[in-house]
Amino acid sequence: MTTAEPHPFLPNLDEEIVEVMLKKIGVSSVAELFSDIPGEFRLKRRLAIPEGQPEAAVRREVTRRLGANKAGGDTLCFLGGGVWPHYIPAAVESILSRQEFYTSYTPYQPEISQGMLQALFEYQSLMSDLLGMQVCNSSMYDWASASAEAVRMAARVKGRKALLIAESIGPQRLEVIRTYAEPIGLELRTIPFNRRTGELDLDALSRGLTGDVAGVYLENPNYFGVIEQGAESVMDAVHRVGGLGLVGVDPMSLSVLRNPGSYNADVVVGEGQPLGIPMNYGGPHVGIFAVKDLALARSMPGRLIGITTTKAGNEKAFCMVLQTREQHIRRENASSNICTNQALLSLAAGCYLSLLGRIGFSKLGDVILGNSHYAAEKLEEVKGLRAPLFEGRFFKEFAVGYDRARSEDVFQKLAARGIMAGYPLNRHFSGIGEAGGYCVTEVHSSDDIATLTQALREVA
Repeated sequence: MTTAEPHPFLPNLDEEIVEVMLKKIGVSSVAELFSDIPGEFRLKRRLAIPEGQPEAAVRREVTRRLGANKAGGDTLCFLGGGVWPHYIPAAVESILSRQEFYTSYTPYQPEISQGMLQALFEYQSLMSDLLGMQVCNSSMYDWASASAEAVRMAARVKGRKALLIAESIGPQRLEVIRTYAEPIGLELRTIPFNRRTGELDLDALSRGLTGDVAGVYLENPNYFGVIEQGAESVMDAVHRVGGLGLVGVDPMSLSVLRNPGSYNADVVVGEGQPLGIPMNYGGPHVGIFAVKDLALARSMPGRLIGITTTKAGNEKAFCMVLQTREQHIRRENASSNICTNQALLSLAAGCYLSLLGRIGFSKLGDVILGNSHYAAEKLEEVKGLRAPLFEGRFFKEFAVGYDRARSEDVFQKLAARGIMAGYPLNRHFSGIGEAGGYCVTEVHSSDDIATLTQALREVA
C-alpha cells in the first residue's frame, strides 16, 4: 500500500519514491515483481487490514487475539515430534539476556566479538563431546534444514544422485529434505519401518543399498520415539557401498543412549530446542550439524569457530576459521544458503549443558526415561488403548494405538479439555491403524499423567 503523504517511519511507501524505484529497475508496477508466482496463488483483493488506529487500541486488539492461543505453559502439553516441553533453568535466560550477547549474536566482524566467539566455541566443543563427533558447526536454523543440508552434502561429497531415507523420520523434516533435494536432481528412496517393532526394516535397507547411493539418513530415536537398535548395522552397511551414514538425534536422548559417533555415524544432525530453548510456537530453534572428521568439515555448511593465540603468542584468541562456504561470500558457488544463523540459541544450549554437567544431564535422562515408561504403563491400563503401540524400546516419546476411537477425534477432544496430546500419526503413516503420538518429560508429574489417563478413559 502506498500513500501520497510521506510516512514518518516507512519512507518507501511514498508514491513518488515507489515510482522512481520501479522506473529504475524497469518494471511498471509492484505487482509485476510477483509475476513469477502463479495467479491462482495470488490474492485478488486488498488485504483486510483496517485503517490506522491509536497505539493503545492496536495493543488492546492484538492482546485480545493473542488470548485465543493455547501455549504450552497454559495447557497440559504431551506433544513432541521435534518440539518438546522441557524445563529451562532461570540462569539460561539470565545469561542469554546480557547485552554483550544480544548485540553480537552473529559476528560479521568476528574478531571484535571475542566473548561471543568464545561462547560459540564452547557450544561446538560441548556438542562435539555429546555427539561423539570431531567437528560441530556453530549452528543451523533447525533440525529440518540441518537434515536437508546433510543430504545435499552427502550427494556433493560422494558425487552420487540417490539417497535412502528412513520412512520413520519426522514427516515435516522429510518435506524439507524433498524441497532441498529436488533442485539438484537428488533421488530420495524411502526405507520402510517394521510395523510391529517400529524400527527400520534392515532387510529392505540391504536391498536398497546400491552403488549409486550417496548415503542413508535415519533418526534415532525415530519419530515414534523408538530406539533404532540396528543403527550400527545400518552404518556398517552403507559404508560397505561407499556411502555416508547420516543420523538425526534429539540430543536429550544422549543422556542415556550411545552417541552416534560410537556406532560410526559420519554426519549427525538434530534439534537443540530441548537444551534450554522454549517451544516458541515452533521456533526459532537451533539446528545441530556435526561431522566425524576434518575431511568432511571442509564440505559442511555453516561456520566454525576456532581458537588460536594473539600475535605475541601469550593470549588465547578466538576466530572464525571457516565461513567461506556461505552465500554472502561465495554467492551462487556457496555450499549452503545458511548465513545469519541461530547463534544466540546456540549460546542457550551451551549454557544449559554447562549448568547441568555430565552427571546432571545423565540424571535428567533417567527421570525422562522413567516418566515416559510410567505414563505408557498407565495408558496401557485404559481399555481400548495399546501403549506403546510398537514393541521397540523407546525414549521420551511413544505411539498409542486406539482400538475404538479415531485419532483425529481423540486429538480434538483432548485439546477441548486443555490437554495437548495424541498428535494423529496416521496423518502421515499408513499401516499402523488409528494412533497418536505422546511425549513425556521431566516436567510431567504423576498427577499430570493421571489427568491424561483419566481424560483418555473418557474420550478414547
